[in-house]
Amino acid sequence: MENSSTEILELSSLPKEKWWGDNCLYQVGGFWLLPEFVQSIDRVIKHFKPLPSDIILASFPKTGTTWLKSLLFSIVHRSSKDRLAIEHPHELVPILEVQIYTKSNEPLITTPSSTNNHFCQIFSTHIPYQLLAETLDSSECRVVYVTRNPKDTLISTWHFVNKWEKTKEESWPFEVAVDKFCNGPFPYGPYYDHVMGYKKLSMERPSKFFFVTYEELKNDTKTHVMKLAEFLGCPFEGEDVEEQVEDVVKSCSFEVLSNHEVNKSEESLIGSKFKVPYNSFFRKGAIGDHENYLCDVTIERIDALTREKFHSCGFMYGI
Repeated sequence: MENSSTEILELSSLPKEKWWGDNCLYQVGGFWLLPEFVQSIDRVIKHFKPLPSDIILASFPKTGTTWLKSLLFSIVHRSSKDRLAIEHPHELVPILEVQIYTKSNEPLITTPSSTNNHFCQIFSTHIPYQLLAETLDSSECRVVYVTRNPKDTLISTWHFVNKWEKTKEESWPFEVAVDKFCNGPFPYGPYYDHVMGYKKLSMERPSKFFFVTYEELKNDTKTHVMKLAEFLGCPFEGEDVEEQVEDVVKSCSFEVLSNHEVNKSEESLIGSKFKVPYNSFFRKGAIGDHENYLCDVTIERIDALTREKFHSCGFMYGI
């Protein structure tokens, strides 16, 4: 998938596998993608050229993306953070493959001149680094990546998928979700490969790639908000730094965000053919929710994978 190519990637040319019922995932570059997004992901890979001033929030689905979007928007656009009360985080920080490169090679956004150094755009994507390497490596844009405990990620994804319109007729069985997560054919999976792609980059190029876990953010939000501001080149300054940071943290808390009317809405993402209501992005935001769903045998099965995929590479996380 070269950036210079204009050929449309056809589903019929790709390996596919059922992940439940009649629903299939398609494999591109070793990762399993929803058919609705295969071509838009291909467009992003081939045509998206981020500016040096751009910020990309990358993540595996259901790992804290919505919350980090709110934090990043509030950090970068502090004078406009009140927009979070009336606009959904996914509209303020749009998803490249879901809301922007949806129908053509031309993005559904107005891109500023490369000479406008004061304009900062924030985008998000679930595309693995392994597929987006050429795009990110050729740009000076900054990338923030968030990950989450694999067991909590699994549970959050299972709940999220079962809110989709297509699951009204046939829900995604929990046992099937567990098997698919462990075996790889999972939306944007394999999870472990996705995480490690960005983790390795953050270690090799920390000035460009900022890697944070959902648990770190939850346990010490203030410290990580300050670190993110420094990384993004817009540090908090003045005698009231503590108050500024506290204001951002409070306005982006789960309790505050989930109570805004826009985030309780049944409306769907603007510009997306994938109809998911705004309110489906706010469920619990808790750490350790998997303990309410997974038996000891399943926990050990996932932990064994975590040791193999993370711990063996020196990333001591996930258990």
